[in-house]
Amino acid sequence: MHQWRWRVLFATLRVMVVIPDSLDQLSAQEVRELLTGLMTKVAQQDQELVYRQTKIDQLTHEMAVLKRNQFGRSREQFDSTQVSLLGEAFDEDLAAIEQELKNLTPPPKTDTEPPKKPKRAALPDNLPRVDVRHEPDSTACKCGCQLKRIGEAVSEKLDYTPGVFTVERHVRGKWVCSNCETLTQAPVPAQVIDKGIPTAGLLADVLVAKYADHLPLYRQEKIFGRAGLEIPRSTLGAWVGMCGVQLQPLVDALKQSVLNHSILHADETPIPMLKPGNKKTHRAYLWAYAPGVFEATRAVVYDFCESRAGEHARAFLGKSDADGGWSGTLVCDDYVAYKALFTKGITESGCMAHARRKLFELHANHSSLIAAEGLKFFDLLYDVERDVKALNTEDRKRIRQEKAKPLTDALHKWLLLQRSKVPDGSATAKALDYSLKRWVALTHYLYDGQVPIDNNWCENQIRPVALGRNNWLFAGSLRAGQRAAAVMSLIQSAKINGHDPYVYMKDILTRLPTQRNSQIEELLPHRWTPQIK
Repeated sequence: MHQWRWRVLFATLRVMVVIPDSLDQLSAQEVRELLTGLMTKVAQQDQELVYRQTKIDQLTHEMAVLKRNQFGRSREQFDSTQVSLLGEAFDEDLAAIEQELKNLTPPPKTDTEPPKKPKRAALPDNLPRVDVRHEPDSTACKCGCQLKRIGEAVSEKLDYTPGVFTVERHVRGKWVCSNCETLTQAPVPAQVIDKGIPTAGLLADVLVAKYADHLPLYRQEKIFGRAGLEIPRSTLGAWVGMCGVQLQPLVDALKQSVLNHSILHADETPIPMLKPGNKKTHRAYLWAYAPGVFEATRAVVYDFCESRAGEHARAFLGKSDADGGWSGTLVCDDYVAYKALFTKGITESGCMAHARRKLFELHANHSSLIAAEGLKFFDLLYDVERDVKALNTEDRKRIRQEKAKPLTDALHKWLLLQRSKVPDGSATAKALDYSLKRWVALTHYLYDGQVPIDNNWCENQIRPVALGRNNWLFAGSLRAGQRAAAVMSLIQSAKINGHDPYVYMKDILTRLPTQRNSQIEELLPHRWTPQIK
């Protein structure tokens, strides 16, 4: 392992530092400058190599723990339902770790004798075949002669459209020059899973079914079996894990695009997470962040964390340190985890829907006449919001000041009056205190036309997750939860931009292997346009 570290170091130094042919021609000052530059580059590269080695050791340890939990005796202590669901997470996590290790470790030296490759079972002959031909752009040799076709190389990939399997036969013609005997073939198309059998269409269907339709892999295994081909869930899990790693740069770009906005929504919902060590589920949380409902960008980014602690929100927004990170207006409920953010340059905007909900629950549970009277104020405020929804920022602020502010002033006086009439600790007092204690945050939207009245937009984006957890019960691991959050960020963002999630995922999985990092933002859901074929 250490040998390749030094090979990478010296190869990199040879490229980054220009060393003259003769040191005799250099002055003493030039020699000192050269040595200083070399020492600086060595220190930088060594730091990078230490980071890579630390990451490799961490992933190797994580893989060993996963394999011990998957194949060790402790697995016998789970019931059959837990084993089937947890097994998916094991397969996905192992494939993801192997892909990350592959990305971190440079390819080994080429041996004279190529390693033996395991034989893959042939795809069933009864499946329909579609030929996809790849030929050179030109059949003229560089020497001036005309190339002759002497054969072809065929590789088969498994494609899937809902209910139907097909096989793509990628036919690469072999062209040879009779004069200089040069063999020419069109390059192999890049794939998300290198040398794998699934096409982007099949991978997109698996991801959308798992993370949008909330179908666990063991159910997809049965669906594929009815369609004519049995794919083991372990194979499906490996595909999902590798796709999660390859999609992460796109999710990171989506997160950065969201953080570029000065107004954000935030919300969170509990997700049970299984901890194999103690055979119990732990309450983890999925956090959701989205640009303000009046912002031009339609997107949502999910962040899966082990707890509901405020440190996770601070880490996502870059506020873990005293300086730097995101700054702007955060629309959220009154959860205490957000409070530390409001001392770090972030402005709080409360959720009027939560304030209304307290009175609604009081009226629904106790038929409170006070609550019924207070709900009328909120109904009038939301009438104003419906009128200004389609207006620009300045007009929205102006009308809010003209119509909504007198209503909030009247509501505030009414809340104070009613609160003076009810005893402390009563249900009515608690409902009234919720609004009174948060009044500045609740009315912040009146002074900024770009800020929404409530946090309903973010709650709508987190609702599909809350509905889906009834199907998959729990996340199999922290890594599995983070992978689900990443893929669901892309799928949900595609849906709120009006895209078919299957069409979107198929297209980006097709284009991602050859997409330049500098142009990866073109694949974000709010900027994506399908390729014209």
